[in-house]
Amino acid sequence: MAKIEQKQAIVNEIKEKMENAASVVMVDARGLTVEQDTVLRKQLREAGVDYKVYKNTMVHFAIQGTQFEGLDQYLSGPSAFAFSYEDATTAASILNKIAKDVKALEFKAGVVEGVVYNAEGMKLVADIPSREVLLSKLLGSFKSPMSSFARVIDQIAKKDAAAE
Repeated sequence: MAKIEQKQAIVNEIKEKMENAASVVMVDARGLTVEQDTVLRKQLREAGVDYKVYKNTMVHFAIQGTQFEGLDQYLSGPSAFAFSYEDATTAASILNKIAKDVKALEFKAGVVEGVVYNAEGMKLVADIPSREVLLSKLLGSFKSPMSSFARVIDQIAKKDAAAE
């Protein structure tokens, strides 16, 4: 009876993490050295991303009837999961950056804001800049025309003042 309760606790933990996550990235981390895994975990932890290896059967039970049910088809072989809570692209971008140097790390699939992506889709998501970068680019694009407009108005006002 105790084993069932332990497994149910793990299933509930997975459910809770998935419900609170903006994105979940599923990777195959077989072949990583201890040093590489330590660097990976440290970078993810510093970014506020939970990273954990779960048994596929536990994940299978946890995702039943949820928006993450599409991950079921990718549950084969060892799977590690990265849960990003604030910025949906954080986990994917960190994992992608490390995967470029460490060929043993491979994307399997992921879910970003309710949409299931395969490995190639997750690589595309990883290339999307963070929310802060996108906002700063947007504000920069607003600032340039507005400052030009303000200079033109200022010059017109100075010209009118000089004409009087």
